[in-house]
Amino acid sequence: MQLFIISGLSGAGKSTALNALEDLGYYCVDNLPVSLLPAFATEMCTENYHLDKAAVGIDSRNQAEDLSNFPGVLDELKNQCIDVKVVFIEANDEIILNRFNETRRRHPLTSVDVPLKEAIALEHQLLNNISITASLRIDTTHLNVHALRQLIREHTDTEPGQENRMSVMLESFGFRNGVPGDADFVFDMRCLPNPHWEESLRALSGLDKPVKDFLDSQALAEKMYTDLVGFVDTWLPEFEKANKSYMKIACGCTGGRHRSVYITSRLAEYFKAKQYPVLIRHRELA
Repeated sequence: MQLFIISGLSGAGKSTALNALEDLGYYCVDNLPVSLLPAFATEMCTENYHLDKAAVGIDSRNQAEDLSNFPGVLDELKNQCIDVKVVFIEANDEIILNRFNETRRRHPLTSVDVPLKEAIALEHQLLNNISITASLRIDTTHLNVHALRQLIREHTDTEPGQENRMSVMLESFGFRNGVPGDADFVFDMRCLPNPHWEESLRALSGLDKPVKDFLDSQALAEKMYTDLVGFVDTWLPEFEKANKSYMKIACGCTGGRHRSVYITSRLAEYFKAKQYPVLIRHRELA
């Protein structure tokens, strides 16, 4: 059975992620006690259910002791030969604050004695033992609900033969809008010739053929791509050997529309040819 465990900060998008999996046919349960996870997984594999895919939401409403025991429970699930993926949804604290203030929802850890900002800090502490085990981290600071649902859908879309390979998330972005906080590697494309200064290319993106043709003709762009391929060829297999199941690589340029999109798209094709499960997102084109 494939089991997704969805956790993360309140207000970051856990419910959206769980709903997306439910729409994809996963049997979903929200806020299951951590201590009941092994029994739940066992029951789902019995003749009564015989499910091949399920998802469970785990959040800070669990008992603190149960949350601290999560790594051991995770090992127990893996010993049952269950394909477990832990997805941790997070966002910048200021964004979380704004979301609660805008929606007027109550944070589950707030009380008369615990204001919202302290509740968010406490939640970070409580969920730390889940966060460190995550095979996929999604930062929704710059994501809307539609982009988050799409990311979840893409991460469940594994081609035959790719099941045990490390998933690679590639994201293009603009430095002017901030660096993705959840990236494992960040590469800067601002040294490459900028199509923005070509008037005929300014309104296009790195997905359009005229921009591709322009950058294909630039020796620096080709060298950047070749050097990046050499880097990932050397180091990604080492991360796979270390049992890392998910890698996020972010490529940025000034506005995130031309150079970063071009290099990210080329890297995506390279990884696909190498049979890696690939997710791709162009943040500033979304």
